[in-house]
Amino acid sequence: MKTKFAVIMFLAIFAISGCTYIQGSKKADELEIENKNLHDRIVQQKKENAKEIVHKDKEFSDLEKAKLELENALKKEIGDYKAKLELTERGLVVTFLSEVFFDSGKDIIRENGKESIRKVAEVLNRDVPNSNVAIEGHTDNQLIKYSGWKTNWELSSARALAVLHYFVDECSVAPTRLSANGYGEFRPVVTNDTEENMQKNRRVEIVILPSKISKITKEASN
Repeated sequence: MKTKFAVIMFLAIFAISGCTYIQGSKKADELEIENKNLHDRIVQQKKENAKEIVHKDKEFSDLEKAKLELENALKKEIGDYKAKLELTERGLVVTFLSEVFFDSGKDIIRENGKESIRKVAEVLNRDVPNSNVAIEGHTDNQLIKYSGWKTNWELSSARALAVLHYFVDECSVAPTRLSANGYGEFRPVVTNDTEENMQKNRRVEIVILPSKISKITKEASN
C-alpha cells in the first residue's frame, strides 16, 4: 500500500514538475520572441533616425551652400549694409533694405535693384530648386501721406508682389514655389525711434524654406 502511494505521489510530483517545466519553457519562448521583436523595433528606429539625420544634414547643407553662393553674389550689397543673410529656424533669410529695390512710397522695382533679384533667382534655380520661397514686405511706422496707398499694409504687400512677379516673369522661378506677404509696420526688427532704425525696418525679406517644409506645404495645397 505504501509503495503504491509512493508511486502515485511520484507520478503526481512528476506531472506537476512537467507542467511547470512546460509552462516555464513556454514563458521563456514568449520572452525570447518579445525580446526579438523589441530588438527589431530598436534596430528599425535607429535606421529611421539615421535617415532623418542624413535628410536634415542634407537640407542644412543645401541652405548653407545657398548662403555661401549668395554671400559671394551679393558681396556689394552686403558690403554697403543694404543686404544681409541669416540661416534661421525658418530657413535662409535674405534681407534687403527697401531702397535697394524701390523709391520712397513706390512699388516699381528700380533698374539697379533688378540685378540683385536676378542674383538671388540664379541661386534659387540652381542650388535650391526644391525649396519654396516666401517674399515678405515690411515698412516703418510712418503714416502714408503722399504716395496714395491706403496704409502701409498695401504698400508692403505691393512690394512683395512686385518682387514675386519679377522672379516669375523675368527670372524663370516657378510660380508654384512662391508666396508673397505684406506685414506693414507690424514686424519691426528695431524700434522706429531714429531715421536709421526706420530705414532698417523698411525692408524686403526673401525666405528660402528647407526642402522638407516645402514638400509638406505642396502636399497640403494639393
